[in-house]
Amino acid sequence: MATGLLTDEAAEQIVTTCRTAVGDSFRSATYFTRDDYEQLYLREDLERDADLSTFIGHEWRGFTTAQTAYENSELGDYNYTIRVFDNGFLIRVTNESEGVLVTTDGLTLKDFEEVATALNSFLSERALD
Repeated sequence: MATGLLTDEAAEQIVTTCRTAVGDSFRSATYFTRDDYEQLYLREDLERDADLSTFIGHEWRGFTTAQTAYENSELGDYNYTIRVFDNGFLIRVTNESEGVLVTTDGLTLKDFEEVATALNSFLSERALD
């Protein structure tokens, strides 16, 4: 696992944002850039053997592909991605240089929107710094 990509305060802000929006359904949070990643939170009852480097690489390529594929479409600008799995959900919020992956148990669309909006604000504020 990488270290030092975020200040402790920024990492805590992501985790607190997710915990507030998602509550007990919050499974994990991973911050990533094009070159590196840092798992910020993993719920105690989950296994710690996920291959995050492959996972992050796929999500970054997926973001790049989606941005290109939907550019200038009538759908408007990309906001976030939700992936649905048998045992949970993944939400990916990204900008041009960084992103956050959050995994959860079941949520409503309103919950996903809330966490995506908060994480987009976080990433936008970082871009201004």
